[in-house]
Amino acid sequence: MDAFSYLSVLLSIIIGLAMTQILTGFRGLLLARARVTSYAPSIIWSVLLLVMATQAWWASFGYTRHRDWTFVGFGTVLLQAVLLYMISGLVLPDMPPDQPVDLKAHYFRERRVFYGLFLAMLAVSVSKDWVVDGSLPSTPNLAFHAVFATLALAGMLIKWPRFHQIATAVGAAVSVVYIGLLFARLA
Repeated sequence: MDAFSYLSVLLSIIIGLAMTQILTGFRGLLLARARVTSYAPSIIWSVLLLVMATQAWWASFGYTRHRDWTFVGFGTVLLQAVLLYMISGLVLPDMPPDQPVDLKAHYFRERRVFYGLFLAMLAVSVSKDWVVDGSLPSTPNLAFHAVFATLALAGMLIKWPRFHQIATAVGAAVSVVYIGLLFARLA
């Protein structure tokens, strides 16, 4: 067994837990559907985070060729997965029994922390390539990170609901293009 096959077990567990958070939230929404006030950005972000978790796992295959693992390098890879887990745990609320669930109220209550963690995850994503491989990500990858960071920063600072609806749709479109252009095939 090569080093990354061994190390990837922990990474896969954390990414799996992130997906579990979201899927548990979907289950809760289904069970509480009569009490749920829906909000499109919450639903879209939860789907995007499932896609991002899948993409993170998919992209980790590129590390199978990396041979010189250090604790800091692997820790940086894990930190990105941990931040993804934390964001995934915030995107949908817990479903209290017999109480109304307002996705819009939850979104705006958690938006600063959500987008702050998203910014941190982006920063770790960029630094991960530097720590593990000694170089920055490719120019197109950095450009997409800059777009995501701009959307996240705006999401933290702007409270206007219409902005969040538009920004979430833009984020979804950019995510599809990002994955389609840079991660369509295993590296």
